[in-house]
Amino acid sequence: MADQPSGTGHPAGNAPAPNAPAPNAPAPKPTVRANGSSGKARYPAKYSALSLFTHGLRGRDWPRMWRRHEMRPSYDVVIIGAGVHGLATAYYLAANWGVTNVAVLDKGYLGGGGSGRNTAIVRANYLTPEGVRFYDRSVKLYENLAADLNFNVMYSQRGHLTLAHNDSSLRTMRWRAEVNKLEGVDSEVIGPDEIKELVPYMDTSENTRYPILGALYHPPGGIIRHDAVNWGYARGADIRGVHIHQETEVVGIDVEAGKVTGVQTSRGRIATPVVVNCTAGWASLISDMAGVKMPIITHPLQAAVTEPVKVFLNAVVVSGTLHVYVSQTDRGELVFGASTDPYASYSTRGSLEFTEELAGHILELMPSISKMRVLRQWAGLCDITPDFSPIMGVTPVEGFLADVGWGTYGFKAGPVAGESMAELIATGVTPELIASFDLARFAEGRLVGEKGAAAVGH
Repeated sequence: MADQPSGTGHPAGNAPAPNAPAPNAPAPKPTVRANGSSGKARYPAKYSALSLFTHGLRGRDWPRMWRRHEMRPSYDVVIIGAGVHGLATAYYLAANWGVTNVAVLDKGYLGGGGSGRNTAIVRANYLTPEGVRFYDRSVKLYENLAADLNFNVMYSQRGHLTLAHNDSSLRTMRWRAEVNKLEGVDSEVIGPDEIKELVPYMDTSENTRYPILGALYHPPGGIIRHDAVNWGYARGADIRGVHIHQETEVVGIDVEAGKVTGVQTSRGRIATPVVVNCTAGWASLISDMAGVKMPIITHPLQAAVTEPVKVFLNAVVVSGTLHVYVSQTDRGELVFGASTDPYASYSTRGSLEFTEELAGHILELMPSISKMRVLRQWAGLCDITPDFSPIMGVTPVEGFLADVGWGTYGFKAGPVAGESMAELIATGVTPELIASFDLARFAEGRLVGEKGAAAVGH
């Protein structure tokens, strides 16, 4: 990593990416075609109350949200990973820069990795100025995402509470609040009485094992429907000409004279000058194929969901001391999670130990929900860096870009990561917003320490 480039050169050379017009150039108008089911359904569909009514009235079928394409022998850009980061990068390449000869590859199905296994919490109340600015941009993109994609992503801004159970935690919350305010992000420290008003079922008394001394309250925080975000980005990218290839595993990356020349897949070789690694928990394995070592360790992260009940929890609640968090969906399920498992693994199986420990800590916060039943649990994979901040931008291999190292907070960053990586690919210049997250910082001692805001990761 001592030879890491500075990040100001173009990833595939010193020239702009092919077909890269000026910023915000209008996307090419897609071809409208029948989907073959009834001869009437047109692609792309325009979603609205009127179209819903007319489709029901006329008995029309809806067209597929994205299509299946034959794989081309070459693409201008190949993105590995069809999760929110990969799909957002493809979408913004096409929508903002007109770069449409793009392939998104995934060995499984779209959104089947961390983007479909997370608990869909969105916030910007981080600890470092670099992190706060970055995630605040993502929150702003999420706020307008449904309108931008013409797809309901079910974003609900209901407030985010990070609880403090001791003096040191409370001091950190005040620190975070001041950093947030300096960056223009709405956050403040509130006391137990105000917490009780926001979450009436929370035990804020002093007669608990871990009394609640206060909380960092972040009103813009909330939850979103992760599947809808993935589908919306996929649909938007496909409309603009991007090819999404599911069940296409990358088995090798071709590098000649320090430059990327193509990728080897389970369906054959693709020639390309630019490869973007958006594979989250599998990030280090993909980087190894290009000869780039990443300081990443993969840990499982488990979560669980209960039966649906009447909505009573109108905020996201996080406790770093208890290593738990909880939110409630619009359908009434409580979604729980904890910190990452303490061992490195690629397993996505749940464990009884997790469920028992999680339930115990949640009941310390809200004893009245003890009769609720857990319906299911699952796990995802988290790619964790030494400073709990991502790795974004160029690498020592020209044309091989990284958008990895997200740990437990990658879904929050999906829109801004895609927007930033698209700008880097199209212009060859690293956006200021992600300059601090380069791979070279580990060799140069420029760490961006987010552990205080991301150790529980929600």
